[in-house]
Amino acid sequence: MSDDQKVADGGRRPFIARTLGALASLPLLSACAGTRGEAAGTGRGGEFAFGIVGDIPYTRAQEAEYARVIGEMNSRDLAFVAHIGDAMFDPRPWERNPKLARQPATDENYAYVLGTFQSVRHPLVLTPGDNDWSDVVQFKTLKMDPLERLAKLRAMFYPKGRSLGQNPMAVESQSGDAGFGKFVENLTWSIRGLRFATLHIVGSNDNARTAPEEQKERQDANIAWLRKAFAAAKTEASPGLVLITHANPGFENRWTRSYADRYVRSVIGAKAPEQAAPTPYDGFLDALIAEMQAYARPVLYVHGDTHIFRTGRPLLNPKTQRFFENLTRLETFGWPDSAWVRVVVNPTNRELFEIHPEYAPSNSANFRG
Repeated sequence: MSDDQKVADGGRRPFIARTLGALASLPLLSACAGTRGEAAGTGRGGEFAFGIVGDIPYTRAQEAEYARVIGEMNSRDLAFVAHIGDAMFDPRPWERNPKLARQPATDENYAYVLGTFQSVRHPLVLTPGDNDWSDVVQFKTLKMDPLERLAKLRAMFYPKGRSLGQNPMAVESQSGDAGFGKFVENLTWSIRGLRFATLHIVGSNDNARTAPEEQKERQDANIAWLRKAFAAAKTEASPGLVLITHANPGFENRWTRSYADRYVRSVIGAKAPEQAAPTPYDGFLDALIAEMQAYARPVLYVHGDTHIFRTGRPLLNPKTQRFFENLTRLETFGWPDSAWVRVVVNPTNRELFEIHPEYAPSNSANFRG
């Protein structure tokens, strides 16, 4: 979801999420320089690194910056790269200025994006974003079917049993589970004993306004996949769990009035609403909270959508009225910033995950003359 889109559609998110979105950076994880992660191995334990990128590229100008980001990632030793979705522009600003970017969610655009993924020398996985398919309903001058686009996306970007990238890795798909055959995009894999899973949750209200039946079916699949990921992490004695999705699910909507009031008051001098409005993400957050209440090891929740690089403890445990100390949010960069995040998995660190924002100097306005 672009900044342009967020300004135009400020009413989409409940007040507390809109107001607190930029304020949710609670205490950071360790982000020391660290040693470059090792490539993926078959044995358990040992340090390694992976890359996170997303909400990029939007415009033709950003495509050149995106290519430099890929070059930076290709120069590093990474077990894999995950793109968290929104690999193309939003339809509404595109319609106002078609010269600014490729037309979103066309076959030509999909082919371009797939080509960039295949230029990554590491394994690459994609979890879709709203710009990639559901937001095509926002076109005013074009008629596109979001479900047809989703089917195309699934067919192009999810080869059976493996990732994308120049050196694919083996992955398992939820499509192999009874009753979830269409959900090829929900993936899981393990590296050095650490369990990873992607979940197809998108911004713009998760397509609930346009197609509530589709959203409900996909949310049910995501909740089942979430529970299976936690169960696998426990069974395998994984040192932790990494969940990767697109949408910012609005963790702040689960904050107590006390927490919310302090953050809102400190910035705009207002009070938080008495009660947060319901959102399409509530069912998923309920399931996540229930799993976290029964899991003690570190969990990294990776997402994009709101284009603000941040880390912190964002999810409140309603039993204790305190934040889960073992769940960390990592939101990656997004348009107009062209950067990525390197995560080092360090078994000797009690936090397990060490987060490193990575800037290509030639992409940064701070380095331009």
